[in-house]
Amino acid sequence: MEFDLSAQPEIVQQVAGYAVMVWDLARSWALSPAAWSQFALLIVAYVLAVLVARRLRGALGRLLTPPDESETLLSQARRALLSGLPLLLPLLAYLFTALGESVVRSLFDSGAVIAFGKRLFIFLAARTLVREIIKDPFLKLLGRYVLLPVAALYAVGLLDPLVVKLNEMTVTLGNISFSVMSLVRGVIAGGVLFWLGGWSTRQTSQFIEAQEDMRPSLRQLMAKAIEFAIFAVAFLLLLNIMGINLSALAVIGGAIGVGLGFGLQKIASNFISGVILLVEGQATVGDYVELDGGEAGQIVKMTARAAILETFDGRWIVVPNEDFITTRVVNYSDSGSANRYEAPFSVSYDTDINAVPAIIEAAVATHPDVLDAPYPPDCELRGFGDSGIDFAVEFWVNGLDDGPNKYTSDVLFLIWNALKDNGIEIPYPHRVVEFKGDAPQVAG
Repeated sequence: MEFDLSAQPEIVQQVAGYAVMVWDLARSWALSPAAWSQFALLIVAYVLAVLVARRLRGALGRLLTPPDESETLLSQARRALLSGLPLLLPLLAYLFTALGESVVRSLFDSGAVIAFGKRLFIFLAARTLVREIIKDPFLKLLGRYVLLPVAALYAVGLLDPLVVKLNEMTVTLGNISFSVMSLVRGVIAGGVLFWLGGWSTRQTSQFIEAQEDMRPSLRQLMAKAIEFAIFAVAFLLLLNIMGINLSALAVIGGAIGVGLGFGLQKIASNFISGVILLVEGQATVGDYVELDGGEAGQIVKMTARAAILETFDGRWIVVPNEDFITTRVVNYSDSGSANRYEAPFSVSYDTDINAVPAIIEAAVATHPDVLDAPYPPDCELRGFGDSGIDFAVEFWVNGLDDGPNKYTSDVLFLIWNALKDNGIEIPYPHRVVEFKGDAPQVAG
């Protein structure tokens, strides 16, 4: 059957040529005893794979299933192997087909159908992997739009011609030249490498954060250093996979160096200051700090450029790392140290002041957040005022007297109740007014 397609576009002629090739191949297979024997072998291999996979899946499921409460590394590996059991069927079919291929080739000196069947089983394995095993959204997207099309092209034998065609097409950017195939390979490999980089960074960060014997600042420094190293290695591997000569990036590297030397001095300074802060550990996430410029708040995040402070009224202040090095910083919670506060009060001059300290100290000590160490509550006489005798009680707490904690307010309530319970009067201002001359007359 022939058609005259000379007047049609080139793409139509190419598609028609491929269709004729497929038709001739299918007809040759349909009329060939060797092809029928290979089809029979594929069917036998698939049926045998179904039977063996059914038996192995139950046995392997019982063997690999870990206890529900176990979270050890071995248990996680067993769960990963258990999730891969759906691959048994296509892989066993591929294995049995490969074992029978040598027999068929020795008898008929042909194995085209067998080769197609093996590629088809590889496609089925890739399809099972994407549909049933991969759970990560990014990997599932990559498998759906990259792995499955590649496996389908490989199954029908079009992958190699496509790779040759893409290798012949080149892209040039300045003095850097690479093929379209390198670009495609780079996009795929880049996605996988940077996903692996993010995953390994998360796993490493979790492991480092679990090391409670290390200082928080040192844990953050190690996590940042490992993250930088992982992504640097991933970037270099990506360039190597794409076939880009690293020497071609020397000019770009020199330009970046000049930029850091002139235009990015502050960024470099803040980056180095951030490393110094993490090494020394004088200020880290969770600390409440007050800078010489008046900025005060709890450090909620430390980046390569700045630290983010959160005030008690919910505002965020971005403070460059350099300010922590070049200015004075008051750290109210370094290493979890306690802080001392005081609550002033007064009593009337009719009070037996010798009894006041014991009453107040006992009352303040009942507060659940007031500490006995480094010092218990201490009530001190501060002076004799115009209206009463001035006292103040000093107390120590772990935390800051603001935000969610109102220690001074709670202590003043305790002082008020203690004084009332013991009949001690809290004075109010008294004023004496003297009139010179005759007293003013009040009109009746």
